[in-house]
Amino acid sequence: MNDNRNMLLAIVLSALVLIGWSLLSEKVFPTSGPQTVKVENGDAKAVAQPAADPGADAPQAIRARGVVLGETPRVRIATASLAGSINLKGARFDDLVLVRQREGVAKDSPPVRLLSPAGAKGAYFAGFGWTGQGVATPDGNTLWTASAPNLAPGKPVTLSWSNPTGQRFELIVSVDDGYLFTVRQRVANYGPAPVVVTAYGLASRAEKSADASSWTTHVGPMSFLGAKADYGVDWDTLDEDKAGVTHDSRGGWLGFTDKYWLTALVPANGAQVAASFRKSASGAYQADYAGAPTIVAPGQAVSGEARLFAGAKEKVWLDRYEAAGITKLSKSIDWGWFEWFMRPIFSLLQWLFAVTGNFGVAIICLTFVVRLLMFPIADKQFRSMAGMRRVQPKLKAIQERYKADKPKLQSEMLKLYQAEKINPAAGCLPILLQIPVFYALYKVLMVSVEMRHQPFALWIKDLSAPDPMTPLNLFGLLDFTPPHFLALGVLPILLGVTMWMQFKLNPAQMDPTQQQIFSIMLWVLMFVMAPFAAGLQLYWVVSNILTIAQQKWLYHRYDLQKDSDAEGAVPAHK
Repeated sequence: MNDNRNMLLAIVLSALVLIGWSLLSEKVFPTSGPQTVKVENGDAKAVAQPAADPGADAPQAIRARGVVLGETPRVRIATASLAGSINLKGARFDDLVLVRQREGVAKDSPPVRLLSPAGAKGAYFAGFGWTGQGVATPDGNTLWTASAPNLAPGKPVTLSWSNPTGQRFELIVSVDDGYLFTVRQRVANYGPAPVVVTAYGLASRAEKSADASSWTTHVGPMSFLGAKADYGVDWDTLDEDKAGVTHDSRGGWLGFTDKYWLTALVPANGAQVAASFRKSASGAYQADYAGAPTIVAPGQAVSGEARLFAGAKEKVWLDRYEAAGITKLSKSIDWGWFEWFMRPIFSLLQWLFAVTGNFGVAIICLTFVVRLLMFPIADKQFRSMAGMRRVQPKLKAIQERYKADKPKLQSEMLKLYQAEKINPAAGCLPILLQIPVFYALYKVLMVSVEMRHQPFALWIKDLSAPDPMTPLNLFGLLDFTPPHFLALGVLPILLGVTMWMQFKLNPAQMDPTQQQIFSIMLWVLMFVMAPFAAGLQLYWVVSNILTIAQQKWLYHRYDLQKDSDAEGAVPAHK
């Protein structure tokens, strides 16, 4: 009767954990990106990606992107990282794709689109300009003249426009091989009177990001102003506060971040600016800044330099731009509180990837490195656990003898531990030490674009997505896609099996209720881990296998040592 009650309690607790985690995980610890691979007839195939343009059934106000792009003259952009064009109507950066990043894992998958023109689906653009007092300044309908048809690294393009009163406005645009545009804003006054102009930059997006923001990963408005990164402003903030959010800052940057992509306005270094985030009357979200008003005397010219980052948050480029003077641009990656620990883990993974050429192999190598560093601690842990296994009969005898006297029971158990030189808590330390490594790898797989769509082997074509091979549809033989929380892949199953093997090697719990709860919770954890990235599951499975091998070897060595000590002991005289 008591055993049945314990089993029922274990099942109820396990169900509560499984259901509760399903409800809370996407808010607290998002599992992974959408599945990019499915298994059909035993073969891994890329999941079809949505079309880039809206199609025939789009609302009438929204037109096909190709149609919108063809309506205005443009300057073509072509670099090793970017492709697109600058709209000469309004001098807008509104057509940009990331040529080295693909929407899906298929080889023919289209490149990721970052910026899109107004009037098309997902409108998202940036621009630089001026406001003025008593002077006509260019606006969104101004048609600029370009000095060249193409913009490429080492080949800047000057956009120019003159008003009727003699003021000439210029945007001298250059681009590098990465994701950075440099824009020199110049105003020359050929008129008879001084004018006052204020330079500004803006970024506008019509829709929220498709990526979810959570407690561990920030998506939405993002800035580094006033010498600190601000992850507190999100889409809901701008929806609720009609006045928007403003900052006064000297330098810094602001814009919008997705999980992997960033569009950031960077005022001139050291320039005092008034920056803001707001939601416009049209429903679009806008980030902008304005500098101090400047007087331009007749016959004089003034200029200032701003920059625009528009691309993937690849750490190598972010670090390079920081070295070039963009303060803390790498903060656009939401590493979280343990950034000091996650950056070295990420750097080690990057180095292992460079050596091995495969991120899955790099994760396995990382597992070996972690286990090697923890070997001395594990040695003490398993010695203590081996001692616990050997004294199990003595512990049960003590428990039976003093089961009615709890203080005496605890006292006798403590004496036994001291006599046998056993530390029951020794097994907790390696687990606690692995938590930061596990969380760091989780964050790397969640926020690092370098891990996005990285293959391992066989059916695992994307380590940042869940394992697609599941027995629930007979490994793809049935035309059936299981629900997300039931998509139990091969790696999660291996995780459950290896956890069970570890559990069997460990000393049994003295409390039978705890023993039953732990035995069931292992399989619950298997389901909890199923939606997480395959790379994280791979790390845990390999870590468990190494732990089992190390544990069995150390148990065997400990038992041999104990037997040898017992045989060599001098027998007492009768």
